[in-house]
Amino acid sequence: MTLPIKKKVLRRALPIAIILVAVVALGWLIITRINSKPGLSVGEKVDELNGVAVFYNGSVDNVSGRNVSKDGYNIGLKYQCVEFVKRYYYEHLGHRMPNPYGHAKDFFDEALKDGEWNSNRALVQFTNGSLSRPAADDLIVFGPTAFNSYGHVAIISKVSDSQVEIVQQNPGPFASSRETFAVKQRGGRWFIENSLALGWLRAASEAGRNQ
Repeated sequence: MTLPIKKKVLRRALPIAIILVAVVALGWLIITRINSKPGLSVGEKVDELNGVAVFYNGSVDNVSGRNVSKDGYNIGLKYQCVEFVKRYYYEHLGHRMPNPYGHAKDFFDEALKDGEWNSNRALVQFTNGSLSRPAADDLIVFGPTAFNSYGHVAIISKVSDSQVEIVQQNPGPFASSRETFAVKQRGGRWFIENSLALGWLRAASEAGRNQ
């Protein structure tokens, strides 16, 4: 192919690529701002785990103020995914995080090795592919995507020989508050079969019991 022909091909392809990117971006912008379940109201209870409610958030990007405990502990922005996992740990496990802020992806410290102490969250951190099997009450962290730069967090509610169930708040416009993933052991290590799963965190009081 000669250079002039290459330039012609590029000139034709570039506008198409720009249009495709714009359509995808516009579609995601619309999806994150629509209420996909108009029968529900923002703040309405849609699920619960161990007595801790999961609330409906409306559109993915919606924020309904900040949830702060009576004694000033920052629980999170209503009703984002972070707000639920922190409220769950605060109400069900009596756990406070030294660093009570940050996006979902910030809960996982990539500088730590499997089983090391995450001082920002005061939790033991396990990498996906850990020597420690995931357990109920673990806080699972998912990494960011091209359309979600914040990542996602949830609570592991059940673990069987072949899968884990998670409970989540603000999972997306068409997702459920509960989702399951396969879990497998390979080479003595445990893997949650989801490419975005970075790992899971666990309260120190639970770490020995669930190793």
